[in-house]
Parts: sequence; C-alpha cells; structure tokens
Amino acid sequence: MNVEQARFNMIEQQIRPWDVLDSSILALLSAVHREDFVPPAHQALAFMDLEVPLPAGQSMLNPKVEARLVQDLNLGKRDNVLQIGAGSGYVTALLAHKAQRVIALENKTELVSLARNNLRHAQINNAEIVEGDGSRGFAAQGPYAAILLTGSVTAVPQALFDQLKPGGRLLAIVGREPVMQAVLYTKSEQGQVTHEELFDTIAPPLDGMAPDRPFTF
Repeated sequence: MNVEQARFNMIEQQIRPWDVLDSSILALLSAVHREDFVPPAHQALAFMDLEVPLPAGQSMLNPKVEARLVQDLNLGKRDNVLQIGAGSGYVTALLAHKAQRVIALENKTELVSLARNNLRHAQINNAEIVEGDGSRGFAAQGPYAAILLTGSVTAVPQALFDQLKPGGRLLAIVGREPVMQAVLYTKSEQGQVTHEELFDTIAPPLDGMAPDRPFTF
C-alpha cells in the first residue's frame, strides 16, 4: 500500500466532501499519521471509511467524523480541552495540536495504556490520558474552554456542562440508532446553555455514559 497516497485519498475523497474545509485541519490530518494510532492487526483499515476495531470491544470513529468534530469544536491555542473517550489517542493528538492542553478520560485500562504509548511515540507533550468515569468529567483540571465526547450518548451528563467555562463549547453525538446528531452546546457568560444541531451521523455509544442526571433545557 502506498501510505501517502492512501492518506491523500482519505482526506480528499472522504473528509473534504464532508464539509471539512478548514485548511489548518486538513494540514493536521496530513501531519498526524492515523496509521500510527491503529492497532497493528488493523493497519490495512487505517484510511478506510469505517470504524476501526480497538481492544476492549471499542472502536475508532470514522475518519470523516473525527475530522468534522475537531473542526467544529473550533479550538484556539489557549484553550484547555476535556475529551471523553480517549480510544487509541488519535483524536487526542489532533486536539493537542489545536489547543493548549488536553485531558482525555478513558475507562478501559487497556486503552489507557494504548493511548499513552501512542501519544508518547507521536511526541505529544500537552495531552494527558486519565483513567476515569467520563460521565463525571474531571473537575480537578476544569473549567474547560471545550469538551468533546468521542462517541454517542443518549443525553449529556449535567456534570460536563458544569465543568464548561462561560463561553465554552461542548460537542457530542446525541441520540439512539438510527437517529443521531452532532450537537454543539455553547455556555453563555451568564451560564445559560444553547445548542445547535450540526449534522446527522451514527457513532458507537460511549461506554459507561448513561447519565445519572441528564442535561435538560
């Protein structure tokens, strides 16, 4: 396989047509090598339009969904970010290139180890993988300018909204199959949360994310 050609095809044929048009994101997808975050047994799937299996019964999101989520979170270099669901660490690496600092929560010990190793090999120094319950967030390092859920939920736990800074954004895929939407929530300076439905998609559910107290409008 010609890796660079496969990467180019992924970006131009899968990702760009999905309204990922930010040139900095497209350049980032070339610079951060997705194949380095894919388990060796599934290397041939690294650039395909599908969800790549991970240990512990989990999977990486489809490449176009990963790219669209990172783009639509609209990060700045001074932002601190909380990611729920580290997986293999690939999306964590993308976020780390756009933000000041990333805390990624992962509740599967096997994936915590995998993501940490992958980030170390990629020389990502401004991201930390923390083993923990994503539904509770990580208040110790908050509040956050942005929170990203890298999987689907039926409702966003209130604890995550509580850990957003005023002016902060939270992006999640919300719903049940076959109807899910990527929803961008924004917290006002007064603490009110509004939301915008961005696009339809399907994503695997985040493990252990049934909220004790879901957010309601």
